[in-house]
Amino acid sequence: MESITTKKGQVVIPKPLRVKYHIEPGTIVQWIDTGAGIKLVAIPKDPIQYLKGCARGEKLTESLLHLRQEDKRLEH
Repeated sequence: MESITTKKGQVVIPKPLRVKYHIEPGTIVQWIDTGAGIKLVAIPKDPIQYLKGCARGEKLTESLLHLRQEDKRLEH
């Protein structure tokens, strides 16, 4: 998919992408310069709700404890 930039630097996000990523009027987007290109990221209206459950099955407590042990080992 592609868009054409207007004289004002505006672009239109193609409809299939707006639908897929729930981009509606008033949605905040962030432009990220990666150095190799540009990324456009839509910021969800409720970022906390959007992230809910994303770490399910990751065993975060065990990972945190392991990292703390590593930190202690490196300090001594």
